[in-house]
Amino acid sequence: MLRRSLAVALIVGLILNLINQGDRLLDMQGVVWWRAALTFIVPFCVASYGAYAALRNA
Repeated sequence: MLRRSLAVALIVGLILNLINQGDRLLDMQGVVWWRAALTFIVPFCVASYGAYAALRNA
């Protein structure tokens, strides 16, 4: 479950960071690190909770 949640967080977080901060990366302005961290943490939490809820109801 943890490995799958990490994979989801990596893929979704990367895509969302490119959407949200892609212009800053292209202009070489730097990334807002706390936003980047949250963009990876939120999908991890959602995937983990979804897996936990599915196991709990099984």
